[in-house]
Amino acid sequence: MAKDSTTKKKRFAWVGQMRDNYRMTKEVYPSLGLTMFGIFIVIFGIGLAAGFLIGNPITFGLLGASLGLLGAMWFFSRRAMKAAYRQVEDQPGGAAAVAESMRGNWSTTPAVAITKNQDMVHRIVGRPGVILISEGPPSRVKHMLSGEKKRTQRYIPETPIIELQIGTEEGQIPINELQKRLSKMPKALTPAEATDVRRRLDATAQQPASVPKGPMPKSAKAAKSQMRGRMG
Repeated sequence: MAKDSTTKKKRFAWVGQMRDNYRMTKEVYPSLGLTMFGIFIVIFGIGLAAGFLIGNPITFGLLGASLGLLGAMWFFSRRAMKAAYRQVEDQPGGAAAVAESMRGNWSTTPAVAITKNQDMVHRIVGRPGVILISEGPPSRVKHMLSGEKKRTQRYIPETPIIELQIGTEEGQIPINELQKRLSKMPKALTPAEATDVRRRLDATAQQPASVPKGPMPKSAKAAKSQMRGRMG
């Protein structure tokens, strides 16, 4: 009985997450539902027509329906990912939300440095080493990154420290490319070494500056939920 109850809770949680993701995506792409329905009808129609030509409309109709549903869900997943990135790209802390959604041996500490203009630096620890990512104009965050790198090097002088600027200006990385850039970085640490670096920084670093007052923006939460499980 307990197992059945747990299974039902997980199923309801999944349905709730899908509903929230759909609503979030529809806010960015209002024609999402009609497009998904159109994809399903076209693929189903092709399968059904092929079935009549061959003389087996039931089998090919079912196959077309299955492929149509798959095609519609694939389209939804792509649009949902784009919507998630679009909603967080201008939100303070959006880069941290993207990094926190990554799977694997990654640890993100949001806003280890922050200014009154909401320029900030986040720290990520993974097998490539320590990655410092900034949000804000290059003219303002360059010195923030440099200062945080020097401070971090005092605790882990032998560990690679990489600086990345997130944004839309020249020399910066668009937020929708952050996960891809991180996943393609060469691995300099073993999983055990990465864990040790994280623990040393957690133990020695000062209390991180807090993210701007109030809860994380709703869109950033939704993006984090949407991106988790879709990109590793």
